Amino acid sequence: MPAGHESDISTVLFACVHNAGRSQMAAAFFNALADPVKARAISAGTEPAPHVHPEVVGAMREVGIDLGSAVPRFLTLGLASQATLLVTMGCGDACPMAPDLPREDWNLPDPTGQPPERVRVIRDMVREHVARLVAARGWRLGS
Repeated sequence: MPAGHESDISTVLFACVHNAGRSQMAAAFFNALADPVKARAISAGTEPAPHVHPEVVGAMREVGIDLGSAVPRFLTLGLASQATLLVTMGCGDACPMAPDLPREDWNLPDPTGQPPERVRVIRDMVREHVARLVAARGWRLGS
């Protein structure tokens, strides 16, 4: 990419409290589906967990995405300042806020501690939401 064009890339910040489930899945799906010249995703949380939940890592591996080395990170104002859109993951008042940042809230269930079949359903819901966002904004690969 030519120098100076990175600012033209939209950045979506997916956030939840622990950054260990939904937001990690959403960012991974987004980066797999979106044209990297147009948009990218990052994720963070207000109280990051020590690692991505094992049930989430397993469910994502089933669809060819490895989150085993992903590390939850703290949502800072600096990180939020990189974003053009904040997507929170159905965590109500516990969700992070970023002033002056357009926001969407996706009311998605938390996969933490759920059995594998339930985590798969949540994973697929996250993927559908991400696919709709990518398509609606014209960020799809090849578009």
